[in-house]
Amino acid sequence: MSTKKAAGSTRNGRDSRSKRLGVKAFGSEFVTTGNIIIRQRGSKFHAGANIRVGRDDTLYAVTDGHVHFTKKKVITFTGSLKKRTFVSIIPVEYELVDMDEETTEEIPA
Repeated sequence: MSTKKAAGSTRNGRDSRSKRLGVKAFGSEFVTTGNIIIRQRGSKFHAGANIRVGRDDTLYAVTDGHVHFTKKKVITFTGSLKKRTFVSIIPVEYELVDMDEETTEEIPA
């Protein structure tokens, strides 16, 4: 006969699967149309030029180009200033052209 009552198992020991959130394409990285830039919950990052917001707050590219992060001060609905991070895509056709001194070709505007 036992003198102690048998202990039950703990109710802990479970966890949900990770959602793989975060930045998927970093600054100056080349992305194509439809590429996911950031997976997030809420709006930690905000959509800039050539970026759209998905149903689950995912930011994705609308055009081919390079990712560009900027921080701007924005006036909130209460009138206070808040710094927000905006993500935008600089399209390929708008990028600066690096020309050598010996090149004499004209690039159409």
